[in-house]
Amino acid sequence: MLTACDLNQLNNPYPVDEGKLSVLYQSFSERPKHLDPAVAYSENEYAFIAQIYEPPFQYHYLKRPYQLTPLTAGKMPEINYLNKQGEKLGEGAKDSDIVYTDYVIDIQPNIQYQPHPALAKNAQGDYLYHQLTREQIQSLNTLNDFKSTGSRELTAEDYVHQIKRLAHPKMQSPIAEIMKNYIVGFDDFSKQVSDKQKADIKNISMAGLEVINRYQYRIRINGKYPQFKFWLAMPFFSPMPWEADVFYDQPDLSAKNITLDWFPIGTGPYLLAENNPNRRMILLKNPLFHPEMYPSEGEPEDIQKGLLTDAGKRLPFIDKVVFMLEKETIPYWTKFLQGYYDASGISSDSFDQAIQFTGSGGVELTGSMKKKGIRLQTLVETSIFYMGFNMLDATVGGNSERARKLRQAIAITVDYEEYISIFRNGRGVAAQGVIPPGIYGYAEGIEGINPYSYDWVDGKAQRKKIDAARQLMTEAGYPDGIDPKTKEALILYFDTTSVSIDDRPTMNWYRKQFEKLGIKLVIRATDYNRFQEKMRAGTEQIFVWGWNADYPDPENLFFLLYGANSKVKHGGENAANYQNPEFDRLFEQMRNMDNSEQRYRFIQQLQEIVRHDAPWVFGFHPKNFSLFHGWYENLKPNSMANNRLKYTRIDTNARAEKRQAWNKPIFWPLLLGALLFVLMLIPAINSYHRRAMETLQ
Repeated sequence: MLTACDLNQLNNPYPVDEGKLSVLYQSFSERPKHLDPAVAYSENEYAFIAQIYEPPFQYHYLKRPYQLTPLTAGKMPEINYLNKQGEKLGEGAKDSDIVYTDYVIDIQPNIQYQPHPALAKNAQGDYLYHQLTREQIQSLNTLNDFKSTGSRELTAEDYVHQIKRLAHPKMQSPIAEIMKNYIVGFDDFSKQVSDKQKADIKNISMAGLEVINRYQYRIRINGKYPQFKFWLAMPFFSPMPWEADVFYDQPDLSAKNITLDWFPIGTGPYLLAENNPNRRMILLKNPLFHPEMYPSEGEPEDIQKGLLTDAGKRLPFIDKVVFMLEKETIPYWTKFLQGYYDASGISSDSFDQAIQFTGSGGVELTGSMKKKGIRLQTLVETSIFYMGFNMLDATVGGNSERARKLRQAIAITVDYEEYISIFRNGRGVAAQGVIPPGIYGYAEGIEGINPYSYDWVDGKAQRKKIDAARQLMTEAGYPDGIDPKTKEALILYFDTTSVSIDDRPTMNWYRKQFEKLGIKLVIRATDYNRFQEKMRAGTEQIFVWGWNADYPDPENLFFLLYGANSKVKHGGENAANYQNPEFDRLFEQMRNMDNSEQRYRFIQQLQEIVRHDAPWVFGFHPKNFSLFHGWYENLKPNSMANNRLKYTRIDTNARAEKRQAWNKPIFWPLLLGALLFVLMLIPAINSYHRRAMETLQ
């Protein structure tokens, strides 16, 4: 009854005592399947583990282009090139002489793990919970049921142990197949430990790993691979104490869902305090987090934007992060407008309410959003969605002039500007090649357009007219889209997993694009497993695929077209099975080079080759639209960094004032209803009174 007196809390979904605390409110719509950094590899999983685990390096929050900087490491890695005998090569060594590369990494001392039962010890120094009995486990339901927790210092051995975990077959790490090609001894180690428990790998060595001392370790890789440093900024290479494997590998704990996938253990700014994916997940500030300061350098405009106001201050600023489960977009959007979520994406249902297009084709917030002080942040993601042709197919594939002109005609005709407008509310940029903005080698202006699909008109790229595509069809031997073999419309097959009713408008749009050329497009929709089988066997013809860059280097995108990565022949990520000897030769030269004018020119040559051969229709780069309330500070888009929460600051006083102003209870409808009820009740009372009097008489 007393809490009911606080009229401002009538529709507040959060506890009253959180009102002015430094709490960030976010949402999630899908439960993360993995919180073990050796296995996790999806965006919704990284939203959590990147705040908990710390690889040795990270991306600078403010500097662009994206730049690596130490995280737990004391400095950037020492990189040494070696010959076949393991002898160190001098500066300027030829790539052909480099057989191995050593990465020597120094870890900062005095970094502590978050409190965790796996590290708890008794007075004698023995681990309390490494040999639990079945009876003890029966009484446990969650990690919070353990009475004691412990911590210890992060060491170099923990990073080495994690790399060994990546190689263990039972882990099924998504990067194991890639790393066995680079880390020396990775594959041999994997075979050696295939029948052993994860806890047993502590005392088994891997040829390419060495703990030099308590705070220094070495990773040896095959050949020269400059991009390996980017992998060292990914959660896969975060530290894992061997005690965690001993603790979680105990029989019967997994039956209680007490696993590393559910209860992580890291050194990061936050720890997972509550994991209830059917309701909410809560991160709390790690009480043992090591000193880390907000960046004191950035881009010139960052000062004017207030992004350096907190320079030199200790991170993190937020004490608690509450992730609430929201499966429906409308309730989520309503709570955001009420101020109960601090940030929001924009669904199709709410797009018109939030965004309006300007006369010049730009976008801005609507008046109602501006009135609330909401800010719009946009970012072209380092991703590409493309339409691929199976280059092994007899009709659309191959290196013949006929097939190439057919592909070029289709590339002109499939109007991805229209697709972005219709299906993505303008949230995308039509791709001109393989490289998205923000990745080294992306070219602006006329240098960066695809001349086979676009013309440069009045200072911007303009898609070629349909007549140019029809001319290419005639030159390819398909005048008006007629197949000379059947004397009827050319039939092409589009393989997809889009099988729901909601996907029909998109599929109809694709059909209409091909109809412009007189081509009949047959949609072959299957479930995901069947679709994957087709891709592996090379029985598909046309498909739509996408790729998110793992790190900001063109190698991570051009490798999607490298012949040695063919999906059918080699099981790689070259889904189009494209192979061009000149492309492969240039790619092999470009991938191991440091950024330079020569590397830039190689990148442009690679772009020219794939634009000419057209194994892809270069689709679009997604554009992310995010909304933030005015009290959300230190905002800068960063598509590489996943650990952004520690930089966030919330003006809790401003939030409390806005919430109160936006959520004042309105009582007059209740009072009016009560009055109407009383007025309706009066005749009934009078009637009852008359009948009572008549009965008495």
